[in-house]
Amino acid sequence: MPWLQLKIETGKADAERIEEILESVGAGAVMLEDAADQPLFEPPLGTTPLWDATRVVALFTPDSEMDAILEYVAAELGQPLPPHRVEILEDQVWERAWMDHYHPMCFGDRLWVVPSWTPPPRPDAINLLLDPGLAFGTGTHATTALCMEWLDKLDLQGKTVIDYGCGSGILAVAALLLGARQAWCVDIDPQALQATRDNAERNGVADRLTTYFPDDMPHVEADVVVANILAGPLAELAPVLAQLTTKNGDLAVSGIITTQVEDLQKAYSPWFSLDTLQTKEENWCRLSGKRHADR
Repeated sequence: MPWLQLKIETGKADAERIEEILESVGAGAVMLEDAADQPLFEPPLGTTPLWDATRVVALFTPDSEMDAILEYVAAELGQPLPPHRVEILEDQVWERAWMDHYHPMCFGDRLWVVPSWTPPPRPDAINLLLDPGLAFGTGTHATTALCMEWLDKLDLQGKTVIDYGCGSGILAVAALLLGARQAWCVDIDPQALQATRDNAERNGVADRLTTYFPDDMPHVEADVVVANILAGPLAELAPVLAQLTTKNGDLAVSGIITTQVEDLQKAYSPWFSLDTLQTKEENWCRLSGKRHADR
């Protein structure tokens, strides 16, 4: 069955109100999209940020009276309807369409992330089987890619690893496949910890991986620590990650942008020399270095 797709170009002041009105008149689904490619890097806790230019997209059944719907939305807003258009959206097998957009990805020289429905492009490589799910981390985001490339370059044979803010567990599982002996994974989200355990099971490394909430994490020290979060939490976690990293151990932090690098280096300087900077699209960065041997 085809759908009628209504797109309304508006601002963040009216977007949520328009969303509510469209839901009240029977929209099958309503989505809010960025209409001007504006990144939202680190919103304050408890907020739901919207873009300055927001596109509200609603789907209606083909028998919907679109003229009446548009008239009703304008009346409820108390103002003329913002720029908008109505399109016919042909039906398709949405699961198949989604799968067609997610392909195997290579990180560094050895490591591939491969969805379950695709044969590995290089069967002799280190292939991490991973499907998109509820938890963050499939390799498609620049910060995850930066951390994966860093792990690929390390000699992880026999090392212990902590993935702090593990999301899907992609970094910990990758480290184990690359030769690490043991991985401890930490996250505040129970869905992330479950996704991490599921992905470890799928890749045959569940016996070497353990998950924890932050408050339950025992005092351990790892040879390699990686944290792909955001600049604010990373700054607060500096003393925690220092305690978890062995002397001369390796640390990588990501989820930051270029303007936040100097502050992060200062926050970690009592314990680490974070002097290797790598960047990807949209100014996303990864800082890495070693724990001081004498502090």
